[in-house]
Amino acid sequence: MHNDVVIIGAGIVGLATALTLKEKNPDLNISVLEKEGDIARHQTGNNSGVIHAGVYYKPGSLKAINCRNGYKMLIDFCDRHSIKYELCGKLIVALTREELPRLDELHSRSLTNGLTKVKKIPGEEIKEYEPYGTGLAALYVPYTGITDFRQVAGKYMQLFQDLGGNVHLNNKVEKISHNSNYSEVITGAGNYSARLVVNTAGLHADRIAKLANSSSNVRIIPFRGEYYELAPEKEHLVRGLIYPVPDPAFPFLGVHFTRKINGGIEAGPNAVFAFGREAYSKFGFSRKDFYDSITWKGFHKVMRKYWRTGLGEYYRSYNKTAFANALRKLLPSLDKNDLKPGGAGVRAQACDRNGSLIDDFLIIESKNQMDILNAPSPAATASLSIAQTLSEKILKHLEQN
Repeated sequence: MHNDVVIIGAGIVGLATALTLKEKNPDLNISVLEKEGDIARHQTGNNSGVIHAGVYYKPGSLKAINCRNGYKMLIDFCDRHSIKYELCGKLIVALTREELPRLDELHSRSLTNGLTKVKKIPGEEIKEYEPYGTGLAALYVPYTGITDFRQVAGKYMQLFQDLGGNVHLNNKVEKISHNSNYSEVITGAGNYSARLVVNTAGLHADRIAKLANSSSNVRIIPFRGEYYELAPEKEHLVRGLIYPVPDPAFPFLGVHFTRKINGGIEAGPNAVFAFGREAYSKFGFSRKDFYDSITWKGFHKVMRKYWRTGLGEYYRSYNKTAFANALRKLLPSLDKNDLKPGGAGVRAQACDRNGSLIDDFLIIESKNQMDILNAPSPAATASLSIAQTLSEKILKHLEQN
C-alpha cells in the first residue's frame, strides 16, 4: 500500500498522532500498523488510568508542557465524546520529616507549572480528604482524575477511521528500508510504502529504530509494575488517590492507591526489572529481551546505582507482607488480607549508554523516519498534545521532502 505516512504502533500516542494528522490534512493517506490483534494491548491498556495534572515534572520540560496542554485537551475530548472520567483529586503525603522539603519543592513546581489550586495541608487536615489516611503534611491536587485510556484510544481509532485512515492489525514489522523518496515497511502480512515512517512502538521503539538503521544512543529497559486490589468491603478506605512523596533516588513514584473509573481500588505498583518486554507475570521471560537489557552498558550503571532499591522492590514483589507494610504507611488500618491479586503493566524505560534513565519525552528525527524513543507517563494524559507536536513536525517534513 502506498502511504504518505506509516505509523508503527497502535497505542494511545500512535493513534492520537494518526487522528490529529488526519484532522489537519484529510488528504493524507495514513496507515497505522499494529503487531497485536487489537489496539492498546500494552502500556496504554495496562496503565493506572490516572489523568495527571503535571505536579512532578520539571518546569519547561516536554513532560510539563505537554501534560498541562494535553490535560485540557483530554478533558475536552472526553466531554465531547461522552467518555467517562472523574476529577477525584489526589493527596501526595509526606510521611517523614526528611520528605517535607521535597513536598515543598513539589508545591513550588506545581505553582510554576500553572497548578494554582494545588495547596499544602498540615497533617491534621489529611483526614478531611482521606479519613483513613495519615502523614505529617500533604499536597492536595484537585486537578487529578481517572479515566479508561483504552476507551480513549478506541475513540481515537474510530474517528481516524471515519476520516478515511487505515489501521492494520496483526502486522508485525520485520524490516524497514529507506530509499531516496520513500520507505518500505515490510510486515508478516504485507508491504507498505511511505514518504515518512513514524515509530510509536513503545516497548519495542528502539528495535524499530534499529530496523531502519537509525542511530540511537538509548535502549528500552522494561520495568514491571505489579498491583494488588482492595477487597470490595475495604474500598471505603480510599476516597480518591493517595500517593507518597516520590523518592529522588529512584525514578518511580512508589506504591500508592488509585481509584478506578469502572470501580475498585488498585494498590501499587512496585517497579521491578522485568525479564521480558511483555513479561506481565513474575515468571515471564524472553531470552532476547533479557540479553538485550543485561548487555547494555548503560544498564550496568543503572544496576550499580539502584541495586539496593531494586532488591527492595523484588522483595516486595515476592512478599505480600512487605508490600502491605509499604502501603500501610499511607493507610495504617490496612491489613494484608485486605489485598487481592491485581494486574500488572510493563513500562518502557529508555536508558542511555551512560546509565541515565531518560526522564523526558525523546523524539529523534531523520530524513525518512521519526522515532519516539521515550514516552512514559504522563504520555496517556498528554497524548493529544504530543500528537499536535508530532503532527506539526510530520507536516513540515512532508512539505520539505
